[in-house]
Amino acid sequence: MGILESIIHTYSQFFNWEMWGEVLTDPVSWGYIGTLIILEGLLSADNALVLAVMVKHLPPEQRKKALFYGLLGAYIFRFIAIGIGVFLIKLWWVKVLGAAYLAYLAIKYFMDKRKNSNPEEHAEEEHGINKSGLLLRLFGTFWGTVISVELMDIAFSVDSVLAAFGVSNQVWVLLVGGMLGVLMMRGVAGVFLKLIDRVPELESTAYILILIISAKMFLGVFGVHISHYVFFGILLIAFAATFVVHYMNKKKEAQKEG
Repeated sequence: MGILESIIHTYSQFFNWEMWGEVLTDPVSWGYIGTLIILEGLLSADNALVLAVMVKHLPPEQRKKALFYGLLGAYIFRFIAIGIGVFLIKLWWVKVLGAAYLAYLAIKYFMDKRKNSNPEEHAEEEHGINKSGLLLRLFGTFWGTVISVELMDIAFSVDSVLAAFGVSNQVWVLLVGGMLGVLMMRGVAGVFLKLIDRVPELESTAYILILIISAKMFLGVFGVHISHYVFFGILLIAFAATFVVHYMNKKKEAQKEG
């Protein structure tokens, strides 16, 4: 009963307007929310590409509906995941597993990057809808696609929610950052795709940040907590280094062409 009461208490905080006011007036909270939004935006660029590939076999008017239904499901899932996660993240072994999984995501990204595969081709091969698949046969082309998009949204959400818990365990910070993050994947993903096209090093920076967040979560298990200033300082250095590396790479390319 203690577990159930703890989860209910967490959900009740979603409607605590006093806490909501405190978060909105706390610059540190906005710093964390901004971090989550930027991180989500960078990571969601590839996710948006995958989802676009998944619905491209539908008529144009049905594509928007399929993505919209997937968006609603993603919001619901994140609301549930954050509520339960606030309780689970207090358990040390959950933090260890979460940190290990985030580290795995980052390491896997850099290992896959060495293969230099085309992201669009990879997305189509891995996530394209199988038109003779079980979901489409059971629920029809449209609803089978909606369910497939929903499942993919949930998979993306697991990664994002874990990263959010590595950044902060404040309920409202997680809720606002998580919900805006879903919106980023749908509404602003195109902007981030263009940004990554111009500064491709940003994608690697996102996974470096995931690795830093993983270390932050793991250190928390042993009672070692990184201060807000140090954490934000690391983020600023990471982004500054990204643009320095981008400038140096562009300069090398110009010299080769010259």
